[in-house]
Order: sequence, then C-alpha cells, then structure tokens
Amino acid sequence: MEPNRRAFAFILITLTLDAMGIGLILPVMPDLITEVNGGTVGNAAVWGGILATTFAVMQFIFGPIVGSLSDRYGRRPVLLVSLTVMCIDYLVMAVAGTIWLLFLTRIIGGITAATQSTATAYIADISPPEKKAANFGLVGAAFGVGFVLGPVIGGLLAEWGTRAPFYAAAFLAGANVIFGYFVLPETVTDRIRRSFSLRRANPVAAFRKIGQLPDVGRLLFLFFLYEFAFIVYPSVWAFYTKENFGWSPSMVGLSLAAFGISVAAVQGGLIRLILNRLGERGTILFGITFNFGAFIFLAFVTNPWVALAFTPITALGAVVTPALQGKMSKIARDDQQGELQGVISSARSVAQIFSPLAMTQIFFLFTAGSGIYLPGAPFLLSASLMILCMAVFLTIRTVQPKPT
Repeated sequence: MEPNRRAFAFILITLTLDAMGIGLILPVMPDLITEVNGGTVGNAAVWGGILATTFAVMQFIFGPIVGSLSDRYGRRPVLLVSLTVMCIDYLVMAVAGTIWLLFLTRIIGGITAATQSTATAYIADISPPEKKAANFGLVGAAFGVGFVLGPVIGGLLAEWGTRAPFYAAAFLAGANVIFGYFVLPETVTDRIRRSFSLRRANPVAAFRKIGQLPDVGRLLFLFFLYEFAFIVYPSVWAFYTKENFGWSPSMVGLSLAAFGISVAAVQGGLIRLILNRLGERGTILFGITFNFGAFIFLAFVTNPWVALAFTPITALGAVVTPALQGKMSKIARDDQQGELQGVISSARSVAQIFSPLAMTQIFFLFTAGSGIYLPGAPFLLSASLMILCMAVFLTIRTVQPKPT
C-alpha cells in the first residue's frame, strides 16, 4: 500500500471509529445511567438526552477551533492527540461511578469527536479538485459502516457487562493511534500554514469568515437545512416504525442496518458514478429531488413490508452531503480547509441539537397530542425542507475554485 493510501485508510478508520464509538455505547447507556444514578428508565432517558445534547454542543463549539488548530499546527498532531484523549475518555467512562463524571466524559468526548473536521480537511489536502466530492463520499461510507457496526458490537459486548463496550472503544482508539503514528504524514506545509486566532476560530467568527467566500454562506445554509431534514431518520425511526407498523426492536435494528449499509454503498461507490454522469450540481439536484419523494412516501406508507423494502433505497438521497462538501472545498483556499471543515462540522452539530427536538415533538403531536393521527408527520416537515433546499440551491451560481 502506498503511503497516501495508508494515510487515507487511517482517516477512514478514524471516521468509522467516531461513528462506532457513539453506537457502540448506545445499547448499554440506559443500564449504565440507571446503575450510576438510580431512578427509572424514564429518568435515565432524560439524562441520556442531556448527555447527547452536551456532546453535540461541544462539537459545535470546538469544530472550528480544532479545524483551525490543524491549519496552524498540522493535521497529524491534532488527530493523534485527539485520538489519545478519546482513548483515555472511554477508559474513564468504563470506571465512572457518578452521573457527573459521565457528564464530564461527554464534554471531553464531544471535543475529541470534533476531529472529524481535521480528518475531512486531511482528505481535502490530498484530493485533487475533481476527486474531492467522490472522496468526501468515502467519509459518509465510513460513517455508514460505523453506524451499522457500532450498535451490533455494542449489543454483543453488553453480554459481558455495561462497561465492556467502553473498554472495546478505548482499545480501538488506542490501536488507531499507533497505526496513525506510523502511517500518517503531515499535509500542512509552510505554503498553506495559517496562524491561529481564537477570535477567528470561535464558531460565530468562523462562520462569518468562511461565509465571506463566494456562495459558501448559502451553501452552508443549504447544508444545515439538508442535515436538519435528514436527521429525521435517527430521530424518529424507532418510534415511527413501532407506532405505524408495530415493529419489534430487532426489526427496527434490521431496517437501520439496511439503511446504514446502503448509505455506505451509495457514498462509498455509487456516488462516483452519479458524479461522473451528472456532475456536482446535477448530483445535488438529484439528491434533493429524490429526498423530497422519499419523505413524502414515508409520510403516508402503511404497508410494513413495502416500508422495509424501501428503507435501503432511501439512502440514494445521501449523495447530497459529499457533493456539497466537495463544492465548498473547491471554493476555499488550501490554508482554509481545516477552518471550512470545522464550520461544516459545527453546522451539522447545530442540526443535531435542534432537529431531534423538532422531529420528536411533531411525532408526539400527530400521534397523541392533536386531533390528526399521522405518525409520518415528521417526514412531511423534512419534505418541506427539501423544497426550501431546492429554492436556496437554485440561487447559487457556479463558482470557480479560489486561488491559493
């Protein structure tokens, strides 16, 4: 394997572990929180929501900071240090005896997970302009694989106790640090190195600075809208399928696994064919249009087997994210790639903070809190957001890459 390919493999493994790390611990979180804090499962769910929101808020705050640090000090040290801290964080979770220590680990975990921006910036560094969108698709594929493997492995390891998944996550993170130490070359040279400014690196300032690039402000807004709509799947899928089809947890898991595998296939391979055929602009238009149709279908489908068969097909809409990332990466200068990816990470984090709240409230209103019964109502909101996405995208002209 060539050095660049080994480095690329390390980046993909890092992103897969980020996705796995969250899913790996999900099966044991209710029991773990009850174990350290007492109370009912309902109380544990409240704390689970607090811990998840804390994690997302930290990602939002530190995404631009970590990305800007990698623009100044290099991708290699930021990635290796963050992975080392992540390994220690999992070990602390494995022995945590109070809810407040778990809360602290989620703060640290959210900061270390902000290295997604550095990992994607590394991909931008080593990818020629014409391959950026396709290579960003591999980022989505890595997350898809982690999304599938995490809960499965976590559920199996839970047979050995509530702490076993944390030890496994620590081992994987530690092993990846060792692998990265030997195979990861630095890509930030003096030519593209940029001085670090905390004033510029905070999320608001970073959004403002990156938003000054031609059309990137609108592309970021479009990215946020798309993520907000697409998060309907993890937000309400388990509730929606139980209410609408009476699915068991195993059936829900099967459908989510099918979805995750399909997302990995689409973003890891099929997107290259679509990009070659339609180009970045056509791919984004296709993805928005397809998502609109998929959301409308899921809002009204009543046959559980039709819904299950359609679940992997919905992954076709996942072509939008890497195409948008590729488009923005071409506009930003080489010395702004870390900052840009940090801002993109923060935009996703904001969607992850607010979308679940909106989607679950709408689900509640249309299943128990209003006179209209429609479990698929959250998908109608997502379909409406696709119309807004289309309107925003059609105002964006084609921009040439900004010279370094």
